[in-house]
Amino acid sequence: MSILEDLYYGKWYPSERVKPKNPELELTHQKISASMETLKTRLSEQYYKLVEERSDFNDVLISIFSASDYISGYKMGALMILEIFDRKNYRN
Repeated sequence: MSILEDLYYGKWYPSERVKPKNPELELTHQKISASMETLKTRLSEQYYKLVEERSDFNDVLISIFSASDYISGYKMGALMILEIFDRKNYRN
């Protein structure tokens, strides 16, 4: 299938396709997991649930920002293509 077909049939998930190859990402993920485990052992269940809830809210916030950045980048790319094909702006 083409990208357009995948998009039409709801099989195109850019956020799931991106897999950054950044060693710092894995290290940070490990630090977060270790920190959450420490909090789980030191906090009461009630307070740990608050920490988890805050973490979930942060994930939602990151997702919203990521979607916004993706859309902005896509629009910028489309505008660059339009400018490329705009003969009035062609200088050579």
